Amino acid sequence: MSLFWRIFGLNAVVLGAATALLLWAPVTVSVPILLPEAAILLTGLGVMLVANAALLRIGLAPLDRLSRLMSTVDLLKPGQRLSAPVRGGIAEPVHAFNAMLDRLEAERATSSARALSAQETERRRIAAELHDEVGQSLTAVLLGLKRTADQAPDPLRGELLLAQETVRDSLDEVRRLARRLRPGVLEDLGLAAALTSLATDFATHTGMKVSRGIQSGLPPLEREAEVVIYRVAQEGLTNIARHAEADRAELAIHRTGSSVVLRIDDDGRGIGEAAEGAGIRGMRERALLLGATLDIAPSPAGGTRVLLTVPSAGKGARP
Repeated sequence: MSLFWRIFGLNAVVLGAATALLLWAPVTVSVPILLPEAAILLTGLGVMLVANAALLRIGLAPLDRLSRLMSTVDLLKPGQRLSAPVRGGIAEPVHAFNAMLDRLEAERATSSARALSAQETERRRIAAELHDEVGQSLTAVLLGLKRTADQAPDPLRGELLLAQETVRDSLDEVRRLARRLRPGVLEDLGLAAALTSLATDFATHTGMKVSRGIQSGLPPLEREAEVVIYRVAQEGLTNIARHAEADRAELAIHRTGSSVVLRIDDDGRGIGEAAEGAGIRGMRERALLLGATLDIAPSPAGGTRVLLTVPSAGKGARP
């Protein structure tokens, strides 16, 4: 039965019941109307309105749920669906909406995969240019300053040595940026070594104490999964440095059943009710690529916990 006929039927039932009461009830209406008769008529009208409203609310309840979900659905949090009635006109739009969400989530995952793949390619290109072009230029400047400082008189040598230290610091920063853009240790030594290097580098440059818990014997992961885990860990530590006001952080990865779980805890001020920024949404997009789940919640330490659960797979896995 279509929605139109369902609503028509509900109203017909209410109006038919009211008509039957008027036909067979021993109540008459005088002219002019008497107060008891007016009270009976108004009571009957009230009963009809209440019954009609209750029946319509029951019949249209799935549409209310559909409207609320449409206003709050987030494609980065998949699996949000409505349970449709077994039959009736309302089941059709609910099924259509659920099917639309299926298509949108699949298209979003495909487009995100392409965008993130292009992003990784561009990061590798920029890292190579930083290392090969900018790094070599700064190295040449550094060597030139050293030769000049060796031949310069004492009053000028101090300034040249200071300039040499500035260039050396800039060269170190360029190399650090290149490593962040293209984690060579991940490609060469694997995920555990890359996460260890990431935590050490983070602690060195922020002064924060970072504890590590890298379980040995992790199941084999696809190369894409290793990149996603590394990038989520990188973004999570970056968010701690920028926003958490924390003194300690913990980076851990372990095996749970057939899944690999990455956990990042801090003792900062917590995420609270703040809206998710581009960094967290980027983490969710990466998790979607693998069918992984990303949970961000308060940490037992008082700050924030980031939990990434990645299903392991053998296809394309690193040996």
